Amino acid sequence: MRRWRRYGADRLYVTAESGARVGCVDLQSGEVIVDEPILEAGVRKAAQAYLRSYVTELVLPFQVEGGLEELDELRALDGDVYEPGVRTRASSVRVRLDALTTQGWHVVHSVPLGRQGTVVDHLLIGPGGIFTARECAHPGQHIVVRKRTMTVDGEPVPYQRDARLEAARVQALLRAAVGSQLTVRAVLVLQGIVDMAPGERPDDVLVMARSDVPGSFLNLLERIEPPRVDAIAAIARQRTTWSR
Repeated sequence: MRRWRRYGADRLYVTAESGARVGCVDLQSGEVIVDEPILEAGVRKAAQAYLRSYVTELVLPFQVEGGLEELDELRALDGDVYEPGVRTRASSVRVRLDALTTQGWHVVHSVPLGRQGTVVDHLLIGPGGIFTARECAHPGQHIVVRKRTMTVDGEPVPYQRDARLEAARVQALLRAAVGSQLTVRAVLVLQGIVDMAPGERPDDVLVMARSDVPGSFLNLLERIEPPRVDAIAAIARQRTTWSR
């Protein structure tokens, strides 16, 4: 476990010995973010142990409720890629997005916006356009997607609204840094039982299942020429671009 304090944020990041991400804890809001729901209890216990230890880094044996065999079964069913013998892995969406880098795309993870602790999970820049992407994982739950709304097991969630605002902010900062007009579109990657009729797809947010990554991006028409893709990506990787 490592503590990260920058731009007004205060988080604990949990990684496996292999370097694969397990999850993180926002020490300001108390929110726990994990790549698999089964890992949440272990991340919480590890965070408590870390905060009691007063060290900069803490190495712990990681326990998973239900046993490691159950976690391996979940991974096998989900089709995620992970290294044999390693019990925790990087986010499956992150791994899938990184596959785009072999096809002329640039993928920037954990982009800090401003000084309030806001972090964009993934920023994609490629021939098909520029996108912010976040995963909404609700395994086994019923996700209903409509043009302007989304519910999980009947409960409304603000995912579309939050994704639009995030993309708009990234677009404004990137336009200011690049010095020209460009469009940033939001992407929501859903894990769950998705109900989304073709006529109900949101107009301004690209919604897809985890299994559609990275294929959906590779099927997009070319909007940006390769040299310009590289130039925009170079600017996007500069910390000063996002510190305004």
